[in-house]
Parts: sequence; structure tokens; C-alpha cells
Amino acid sequence: MLTNNDILKKIRVALELKDEDVVKILKLADFEISKSELNALYRKPDHPNYKECGDQLLRNFLNGLIIFKRGPMPPKNNSSNQSPK
Repeated sequence: MLTNNDILKKIRVALELKDEDVVKILKLADFEISKSELNALYRKPDHPNYKECGDQLLRNFLNGLIIFKRGPMPPKNNSSNQSPK
């Protein structure tokens, strides 16, 4: 079974992201993390400085990754969603 830490590591490797990129991606989702906190997520579970990646951190990473790859979501225009009268 994959943990959130495994998912984060696999995405980082697949997209060839550096630590700075991951910090930047999380910042796009308004989630601040230091490089040392980030490195604790990559450690093995039996390491004394291992930190578990929570659902909120992974969710913010994925949301930030969308912004990083596609750009910010354009503002919604309510008038285009209304049906003509």
C-alpha cells in the first residue's frame, strides 16, 4: 500500500522536481514548508527524523502542481454561465 510520502516521492521523481520546485509548488497553494521539513518527508519510516505526509500537505501539493503546470485558474465569468432569456 502506498503512503502519502510514497506518492509525493514518486511524483517528484516522475516530474524530475527539485526540492526548490516542491517548496515553490506548495507555496502556490498557500502552504509554507521549509526544505528541512520537506526532506523529513523523503526519509525512511524508521529514521528518527522521519515525518509523515498528511492528507492536507499532499492535497496542497497536488493543487499547487496544477497551478505550476497549467497556470492560475482564470476568473469565472458569471454572465457566460447564464442561459439566454
